[in-house]
Amino acid sequence: MAEELSKSYEPAGVERRWNTTWESRGYFTPRPEQAGRAYCIMIPPPNVTGSLHMGHAFQDTIMDALIRYHRMRGEVTLWQTGTDHAGIATQMVVERQLEAEGSTRHDLGREAFVHRVWDWRNTSGGTIVRQLRRLGASCDWSRERFTMDPGLSRAVTEVFVRLYEEGLIYRGKRLVNWDPVLHTAVSDLEVISEEEEGHLWHLRYPLADGSGHLVVATTRPETMLGDTAVAVHPEDERYQHLIGKKVLLPLAEREISIIADTYVDREFGTGCVKITPAHDFNDYAIGERHGLEKINVLNPDATLSDTVPVAYRGLDRFVARAQVVADLQARDLLEKVAPHRLMVPRGDRSKAIVEPFLTDQWFVKTAPLAAEAIRAVETGRVRFVPGNWEKTYFEWMRNIQDWCISRQIWWGHRIPAWYGPDGQVFVGRNLEEAQAAASRHYGHQVTLTQDEDVLDTWFSSALWPFSTLGWPEPTLELKKFYPTDLLVTGFDIIFFWVARMIMMGLKFAGDVPFREVYIHGLVRDADGQKMSKSKGNILDPLDLIDGIELADLVAKRTRDMMQPQLARKIEAATRHDFPQGIQAFGTDALRFTMASLATQGRDVKFDLGRIEGYRNFCNKLWNASRFVLMNTTGQVEDAARVGLPLSIADRWIRSHLQRLIDETSHALDEYRLNDAAHALYQFLWGYYCDWYLELVKPVLYGPTAAEEARQAARATMLDVLETSLRLLHPLMPFITEELWQKVAAGIGRQGKTIMLAPWPVAEPARLDVQAEQEMAWVMAFVTAVRTIRAEMDLPPGQPLTVLVSGEAWAIDCVQRQQAVITPLARLAGWSVLTGEAPSGCATGVVAGLRLFIPLAGIIDLDAEEARLEKAIGKVEEDLRRVRGKLDNANFLAKAKPDVIDKERAKERSMTEQRQGLAEALERIRALRRER
Repeated sequence: MAEELSKSYEPAGVERRWNTTWESRGYFTPRPEQAGRAYCIMIPPPNVTGSLHMGHAFQDTIMDALIRYHRMRGEVTLWQTGTDHAGIATQMVVERQLEAEGSTRHDLGREAFVHRVWDWRNTSGGTIVRQLRRLGASCDWSRERFTMDPGLSRAVTEVFVRLYEEGLIYRGKRLVNWDPVLHTAVSDLEVISEEEEGHLWHLRYPLADGSGHLVVATTRPETMLGDTAVAVHPEDERYQHLIGKKVLLPLAEREISIIADTYVDREFGTGCVKITPAHDFNDYAIGERHGLEKINVLNPDATLSDTVPVAYRGLDRFVARAQVVADLQARDLLEKVAPHRLMVPRGDRSKAIVEPFLTDQWFVKTAPLAAEAIRAVETGRVRFVPGNWEKTYFEWMRNIQDWCISRQIWWGHRIPAWYGPDGQVFVGRNLEEAQAAASRHYGHQVTLTQDEDVLDTWFSSALWPFSTLGWPEPTLELKKFYPTDLLVTGFDIIFFWVARMIMMGLKFAGDVPFREVYIHGLVRDADGQKMSKSKGNILDPLDLIDGIELADLVAKRTRDMMQPQLARKIEAATRHDFPQGIQAFGTDALRFTMASLATQGRDVKFDLGRIEGYRNFCNKLWNASRFVLMNTTGQVEDAARVGLPLSIADRWIRSHLQRLIDETSHALDEYRLNDAAHALYQFLWGYYCDWYLELVKPVLYGPTAAEEARQAARATMLDVLETSLRLLHPLMPFITEELWQKVAAGIGRQGKTIMLAPWPVAEPARLDVQAEQEMAWVMAFVTAVRTIRAEMDLPPGQPLTVLVSGEAWAIDCVQRQQAVITPLARLAGWSVLTGEAPSGCATGVVAGLRLFIPLAGIIDLDAEEARLEKAIGKVEEDLRRVRGKLDNANFLAKAKPDVIDKERAKERSMTEQRQGLAEALERIRALRRER
């Protein structure tokens, strides 16, 4: 058995082999007809255009850990996977391909273009799915879904038709976010608003009676051509006498009213606000309250429309802006122009400035749906973790607006609505159904034309928890797994996805889509900065798993950068941070790092030092398992048998194991993966490897140890390791499977895979407080001796004699446990001090006892003092040299930042080194004074 385990852990081969084995044997696939409690998580479907990023790695580690945990608990477990068709993103990918070929989608026509997108999806759209598999995601890949699959598309059509028939979907002219490059409405989530430098133009609007003028301020002067009012606060004494009067709109030569509205901030600017209902969301609301006309001054491509004076028609919005400002200035109607920082909304795909745009769109009337969804959270049918996110949910839901669900693109679920010759709308599940309705309406058959728009991607995503399970058919999967148990997602889509799933689930599936919503934080870099391409701080999870050469890493980080200066800066930073590239850490080290950082409600600071530490943890676990197997193979008849005379060390580690089982189970139940990771790490590295395996070596190899004691030690080593591997499996699936296959055989445990092995259950009868307390004291004693050895720079193998003085119970404990203490502390012997301690002793303290270690004959105090003084002098000389550089203004001005950083690091290291040497010197001098 031991021969089968290689000398070192090579994760790549292990991971590929077990991924293939698990999937080919169907371990991820539940049977819905199987009896037992169901547990289900729906994966937030990543965009089919996407690639794995650190957020995915973090989120999927959480989900997979919980899925594996519940699977081991014997529950019928489904992790439903799939991808989103990502309407705008996917269409843009294919349109760029066509552009490179000198063509456009309009050249192909709609049907051929959609066929081309399907071809791309079938050949190139599976990247992120392959990457998820690489993470060890134990999704049911046999049930992988795509939001444009026939079954899911049927569900989308069914929901649309039913909502329309109930009057909850309508078509109307409303204000939407409009991308003038993509020529489509976009959701708020697809709009990125960032602060930019701009201007604030102060314009004079003459009073219609010629008695003066009002001054209004705007950041978009071209929209003034669509103004239909000027608003003032009703209690603003400066303007109360003007309410109801008119101003003459410059350039357009229209009279518009002065109205009163409490929206106006009297303290901002002049207290007068221009109102353009067709081009500002707040103005739209004011226009609705006052019945104002809505004048759309823009075309879909953001040129000015025929509603403006002839001089501006057809001009690009920014060209028109300059012209309007120039014309106002020529008429002495420009009061002033001031620099102004403002939030500018840009489309996340096109990067174009998004315009509020008045257009005909399809909408869902959301208020009736939201009411029940609010009650579901208020009554606890859906619980947010952490609970503070409920406040965000309620804030959005109680102020919900109707949902614009139409998009002016070709890739997506085409709206199931057709128009008759006179524009009459007929909604149906298919053309035949719509045709039948039209024939009844007109009394004869007519030609129908289908609506050109497609549905917002979030519409199909809102149905994901039940459409993937076969709805509207009453499938076994729907009955078994709906409602699902948990949704794991980020805070940014609570409204766009979470709330809409709750609304749609309640409406169409008859229950909430999930019982709990775990909201995780963002993954940031080690300094807490958001990861972004422009910052050059993005880490690719697969690079951390498999490693990447420096040249390839630089190329990846600077690819497609339009700014050469930024590219050079990022290249320099990358070469500084990763001079050797990134070494391979393996999937388990990455997953354990993510789990250790998964503190509820907090963003994650990802540090490479941590993943390196957890790769070392993998190696430690591997080596410990090799040791156990080499010392138990063929030597344990029945590791589970009772009646073996357990030593205090055996009882101690078994007792702590029971506590670990409880702690890990409770942590996973409460989504505290960081606590589970911490407990497992401390137990396996700290207790099991560093202490227990050292404690049993004298038993295994000592000539006087009884055979029963050896058998007990072997049984305990195997039992504890096998149970620990099961506890660790949800976080580190690959290494635990590889090791468990060998270890489980040693204790006669049957099973083809660790993931189907039963989750450990604590045995209270094995708790042994007395053993825990006594071993804690023994460990403190050994640690005190080791500390003295380190402080005095004594050789690790040098046998030491210890004199002890203190309370009787502590001396008795040394007596009882001397067989443990002597080899671990590397003692030549010990005795009770009856008088004064001899001079020249190093001292330590543990509870109830003082330790004295005579150093005579072990260390030459005079020579050690001279050695330390010389070492301090050398360090001080080096430190002066480094500080001289750092105090040199010329050096700081000319040296590269990475060179300066290295010198500062040297200074810190030398300062710490000098302090340590000084403390050691003081200890030697103290001993000399005693002598």
